[in-house]
Amino acid sequence: MPGPKTHDIAVIGAGVFGSWTAYCLRQSGASVALIDEYGPANSRASSGGESRIIRMGYGADEIYTRWSLLALPLWQQLFAQAGKPELFQRTGVLWIAHDNCQYALDTLETLQKLQVRFKKLPVADLRHRYPQISFDDDAWGILEPDSGVLMARRAVAEVVAQAKKAGVDFRADQAIAPEGRGRITSLKTAGGEEISAGTFVFACGPWLPKLFPDVLADRMFISRQEIFFFGVPAGSLQFAQSALPTWLYLRDEFYGMPDLESRGFKVADDHHGPIVDPDMQPRMASVQAIATARNFITKRFPTLKQAPIVESRVCQYENTSNGDFLIDRHPEFENVWLVGGGSGHGFKHGPTLGEYVAGLVLQGGTSAAPKIEARFSLATKQSTQNRAIH
Repeated sequence: MPGPKTHDIAVIGAGVFGSWTAYCLRQSGASVALIDEYGPANSRASSGGESRIIRMGYGADEIYTRWSLLALPLWQQLFAQAGKPELFQRTGVLWIAHDNCQYALDTLETLQKLQVRFKKLPVADLRHRYPQISFDDDAWGILEPDSGVLMARRAVAEVVAQAKKAGVDFRADQAIAPEGRGRITSLKTAGGEEISAGTFVFACGPWLPKLFPDVLADRMFISRQEIFFFGVPAGSLQFAQSALPTWLYLRDEFYGMPDLESRGFKVADDHHGPIVDPDMQPRMASVQAIATARNFITKRFPTLKQAPIVESRVCQYENTSNGDFLIDRHPEFENVWLVGGGSGHGFKHGPTLGEYVAGLVLQGGTSAAPKIEARFSLATKQSTQNRAIH
């Protein structure tokens, strides 16, 4: 009786990082198994939910602007291939800055350097264009007209669908972390299967420190994040995509989106919440987070002061110490890679990261192997948080 099929690579985790990694590996000719315990972009996952921003601004962090620039056409190409171009909504992205905001000034410089299309808006223009927003007198803006929103849950599901269509072997099962050290040849699953492969890529988001506590328990920080959708006034178009872009209010560290697909006006607090377990944290909105979001709405979008919350979502960021991604070999397993640390900003980079990881893995044992970007290495991940990437 033949034994279990051996794949070139097994990818554990079918969120945005894992699904794009599996897809890119398969496009390069590798045989790939993709395993996820709850399913692609499930309700527990950091890649779940309805929408994510894709924007080019990243302050002085040019590497992430470059990755975003590369990622957007790859997303659009996959959506076109699937016949679902609506999974990217070109809303534009508006940065709302203030006097002496270094992040915004650095963003301007980087966008200019990389020839990204944008428009700088003084406060008078902001107030004229967007009367539904209350701006401080020292406000100014950066509008990225070509950026917008990825319809997150459906986008990841489509990446997995296209990966399966190309020959990726998807398994809905829970992978059990390897033991020992050196080189592993297979993984067991909770369902009793044995997954054999030459290389293993763990792209498990907030589950990474649970699988590898000795290495990551004190170097990844899983924070609770709460998102709200406010009902817009009946018959009003003030909060429609035609009247309002996706926005990021830098002074308040909130972001949000217009009323896409009639789901409501999305508002989210970008401050890191309390540390949580992705399997066990309650998924009901908290009274404190509701109050914080309402205070913000009252201050910045006063028309919605009395608006009902029509939907809420509780998810998590899997943060590294400063917000840089984690892409490196496991220090004790020569053929195991750790890929994660999306840190609340990683979703948009899925295609670029997938290509990058595929290149590392496929050439990992050759002299032509690409060098791991130093800031993604495990060695740079600290045990105290000092957020620098937004």
